[in-house]
Amino acid sequence: MLPSPLLLSPWRWFTDYYFEYTECDSTGSRWRVAIPQHPGACTGLPAPVRGTECTFSCKAGEFLEMSAQECTQCAAGSYSLGSGIRFDQWDYMPIGFSSLATSLENSLPGYNSLTCNSSSWAPQGNYLESNRDECTVSLIYAVHLKKQGSVSFDYQYPDSNLLFEFFIQNDQCQEMDQSDDKKWLKLTKHGEWATHTVNVSQRLVVLRWGKKVVNPALLKNIHIEGVAYTSECFPCKPGSFSRVPGSSSCEPCPRDTYSGHGASSCTPCNTSTQYAAEGSGSCKDRPPCSMKDYFQIHTACDQERKTQVIFKWVEPKICLENVTGAVTLPPSGEREPCPPCNPGFYNNDTATCSPCPPGTFSDGMKPCQQCPAGSEPTLGYEYKWWNVLPSNMKTSCFNVGNSKCDSMNGWEVAGNHIQAGAGSSDNDYLILNLHVPGFKLPTSVSSHSGEEFGRITFEFETSCTADCELYFMMDVNRKSTKIVESWEKNKTRQTYTHIMTKNASVSYTWAFQRTNQASDVSGTPDTCVFVFQEHSLCYSDCHFTYTEGNATLTFDFSSLGPVGSLMNGPSFTSKGTKYFHHFNISICGGKLAVCTDNVTDLSITDSQREKEGPNAITTFICQSTIIPASGRGFHTALSSQSINLADTFVGTTVDNNLEGISVTPDLFPKTSKKVPDVNFYYRSLETTSSCESGRSVVVTLRCNPDKSTTGELSVPSQCPAGTCDGCTFQFLWESSGACPTCTERDYHQIEGVCKGGNQDLLYVWNEPKLCMGGVPLPAKKTQTCEGIEFWIQLGAGLGAFTAVLLVSLTCYFWKKNKRLEYKYSRLVMSANKECEMPVADSCAVMEGENEADMEDEVVYTKPSLLGKLKAIASKRNGDNYENVQLNSAHSKTLVWS
Repeated sequence: MLPSPLLLSPWRWFTDYYFEYTECDSTGSRWRVAIPQHPGACTGLPAPVRGTECTFSCKAGEFLEMSAQECTQCAAGSYSLGSGIRFDQWDYMPIGFSSLATSLENSLPGYNSLTCNSSSWAPQGNYLESNRDECTVSLIYAVHLKKQGSVSFDYQYPDSNLLFEFFIQNDQCQEMDQSDDKKWLKLTKHGEWATHTVNVSQRLVVLRWGKKVVNPALLKNIHIEGVAYTSECFPCKPGSFSRVPGSSSCEPCPRDTYSGHGASSCTPCNTSTQYAAEGSGSCKDRPPCSMKDYFQIHTACDQERKTQVIFKWVEPKICLENVTGAVTLPPSGEREPCPPCNPGFYNNDTATCSPCPPGTFSDGMKPCQQCPAGSEPTLGYEYKWWNVLPSNMKTSCFNVGNSKCDSMNGWEVAGNHIQAGAGSSDNDYLILNLHVPGFKLPTSVSSHSGEEFGRITFEFETSCTADCELYFMMDVNRKSTKIVESWEKNKTRQTYTHIMTKNASVSYTWAFQRTNQASDVSGTPDTCVFVFQEHSLCYSDCHFTYTEGNATLTFDFSSLGPVGSLMNGPSFTSKGTKYFHHFNISICGGKLAVCTDNVTDLSITDSQREKEGPNAITTFICQSTIIPASGRGFHTALSSQSINLADTFVGTTVDNNLEGISVTPDLFPKTSKKVPDVNFYYRSLETTSSCESGRSVVVTLRCNPDKSTTGELSVPSQCPAGTCDGCTFQFLWESSGACPTCTERDYHQIEGVCKGGNQDLLYVWNEPKLCMGGVPLPAKKTQTCEGIEFWIQLGAGLGAFTAVLLVSLTCYFWKKNKRLEYKYSRLVMSANKECEMPVADSCAVMEGENEADMEDEVVYTKPSLLGKLKAIASKRNGDNYENVQLNSAHSKTLVWS
């Protein structure tokens, strides 16, 4: 039989005996009996009397006074739960709790007895902590319940690799039926407490909290409801009080007050020299103020777009200014112009920055504008300026055993960086959280992204006078928080990048902790820059269309690859050191170029340089100076002096100028004008002493079918460094991938010979071929055709017909001509014949002719074809003559028509 919890009456320690109830019988009755403090030490004990009903219990704020068996109010300075038990003070392990270590899975025989006997749950003041070794240890508590009750407790369980369960057993140590949501505890966020409640109906129950794996689980505020009675009141713990009798709980003492054990009121501290946090059991002396007791902030921008650096004491202020060795609060700085908005935001003549509308971009200093044709906005968060905390970020301070920092900001904005705050004590976790609802890849790379959906890049630096650690954690879809990377002690400024391989909602957390009583920590870490999801800049989507006349050329530059590289040189310094200029160029596709700088100190070793990590510049076009490994005796090549040449995409055009940036065509003479060069224009907003307006870059893409798709980069021969004036850079990128996509205009048809009534149609590219991809060549076709024999036969037939027709016409007209000649000769002979007969005034009139119808003229009318046919027919019938009208008296003119 497992023991029930031991509850003592207030007068138990001052008498020779005490009262207890017997076990309840089958009728629900019990007896009150007197039990000597020491067996056999006294005689004359009170006789047993019938006790209260087994289900009897007192209300909250009361206890059962056993001598009178009546409920009595708790005195001031104490409290009771009536029919409940609460454990909220963990300075020691309360009576009834025990730890049970079990064998590890797959462990050798005897391993548990050798290594796990000393493993147990340990009290830590305000909470209970599980073991930190690899042993499996259960926390057990047995309790008698006289009625249906419940068990509730607060816990921390942030690690999904940790198996943390809570289950209830009966008096036979058999596990009771529980649903999975009651047995397996839900994960908690880092630093947050969750409450778990289970209803219990058994009489005798055993509560077990089980944990596996190294990371600890935490418990506090265990509350059990349903016990039979409370035979005593619990005194208020130090730092709390109950003002009136019959209290069911104790209140914490206000700040700058304290209380001892079982107090009914709190005592004020001498605030001139002492202080006390809320819920303190004693007062502490105020230390002299130091630099860790204040912090600086930038005020929010006012209507005049002005800000000011001011200093504030860490609240609550516990230090003294007017003592030896104390520092005073520095004066506020001058009002100065606010920093520009972060990329993707704009200022609409107010004190705040607003995000750009969809489809537009801004560098933070100019109004939002539409992306140029053929480009799309890059979606991402980019935080360069820290005047106010972004809306999707939260900061907090957390300490498991110390609630003093709960109301403090863990991180403070500081103009061009954000830095960890002072915290309230060592071992505080200073937390910064960034929430990203999801990722959206650029349209031009969505089908070529592989496993990358997004990335986060931040720059940081830690400076600690004692031990410290920075954690970078990630929570995907609010399931569990895992540590991605951590850094200990001092770290020089460096950049870290994490790639996302799935599209999900993500919360990124940075937690900084100072340990080992670090007394002076300044700006740790003092810089963080995040890159993610807002409209920050525009870039080309790898497509460009150009129309001239009726011809339209479409370009697809995605085959050029995400980043092109060019190393020119070598060049030599005045001391003979050889070096190269290395350029990385990204024209489209969303992936930016990166130039690293792995030179921090020439005296450090290569292993140290690898450990510290290189600094990097991420932009469209960048330049590094490369010193080869053999140049100065290094084991690896050095990359230094990385500079940003282009961080803004201006646009794409075939013109030689765009928004004040010009191309010099003579630097890259063209050999063909069939396909125009396409110019990508970029600008850098960073000014230098020699380039007051910043740098500009033009990358000229030229179609060259003799090059590969990735092509070849080059610089002007007149300017081997890529620039002739130090401010304007020009590059030529020749590639077959820079040719326009093929269309139907880029090939022609060839007809084959006709054989057997069939003819092949072939398609070939126009030479030279100046296109890539697009429309493919059509397949060979076959069509029916007519051979040469048919046309010869047709021509011979037509020729024979024509010859017969010509012969017939010739014969016809010859014969007709002869007849006319004969008639004419007859007329002439008749006119010249001398005879006795008088000369006729007119030609003879044949029988049947009407003389009255004759004219004065001789008219010959050319018969029609039908008439000729009739004439031929009439000849055959004997009418062998024609009528000719002669009238010499009136006219001597003969007319044939």
